[in-house]
Amino acid sequence: MRVHRPESVGEVLALLAEHGDDAKLFAGGTAMMILLRSRLLAVQQLVCLDRVGELRSIDAAADAVHIGATATLREIADSPIVRERLPLLAGTASLVANHRVRAVATMGGNLAEADYASDPPPVLIGYGARARLRSLRGERTVAVADLITSFYETCILPDELLVDVEVPVAPPGVGAVYLKYTTRSVEDRPCVGVAAFAGATTAGTRVVVGAVAARPVALDIDERDPDALGSAYADAISPISDLRGSAAYRRRAVKALVARAVRRAETGETAAVRV
Repeated sequence: MRVHRPESVGEVLALLAEHGDDAKLFAGGTAMMILLRSRLLAVQQLVCLDRVGELRSIDAAADAVHIGATATLREIADSPIVRERLPLLAGTASLVANHRVRAVATMGGNLAEADYASDPPPVLIGYGARARLRSLRGERTVAVADLITSFYETCILPDELLVDVEVPVAPPGVGAVYLKYTTRSVEDRPCVGVAAFAGATTAGTRVVVGAVAARPVALDIDERDPDALGSAYADAISPISDLRGSAAYRRRAVKALVARAVRRAETGETAAVRV
């Protein structure tokens, strides 16, 4: 395995263009190290991003926050900008795993891994976040809702780098709640995660359910009643079964948690809560 230590985005893009599928990006490494040590992943060209400082910024724009791909979850949770303008995202980042993982796990790595049982994606989708992808061919922007395509799969092409994520700020008066339900330990990944956005200034209630299917689920349902929304999501989702819960168990949890999250969001509450 050859290790590369580029110092700019341009150098990273050149390496990706040169090596294609043989190149693997390394940021926090919380997932990749497990795969490497288990010999489930063989890497020919490892491109480390720790020296590319421009990927680690967290910047405020007029109506959004731009979060660099290598900003860590701890930096996101502690950032004054994120805490003020995207409080639900800050709270959600603080619920991921434990402080050791949050200290190294990155925003870009979290999205690029596309782990179905992950906390940030449902919240980012609820905010309407968009990921910026760049290659030597040019740049494109993809909604986070479309970035994750299946279990551990994304639409990111081999020569593309996820540069940053643009997260719109919720309008005043909108409640935003994320409920993380775990079944094994408080540090475990969610069995069900529900993000709900509701308030008088929204066109409707937005609900995104994570950890129950190959990708986060957001349905276009013209319904404001919390119990009806919970039932609709439970009926529409085809849940998976894993060590955290069976499909039937997840379906019952989705029904209850969607209704609970929507009720809390409708009061104007903003909170990320482990339940």
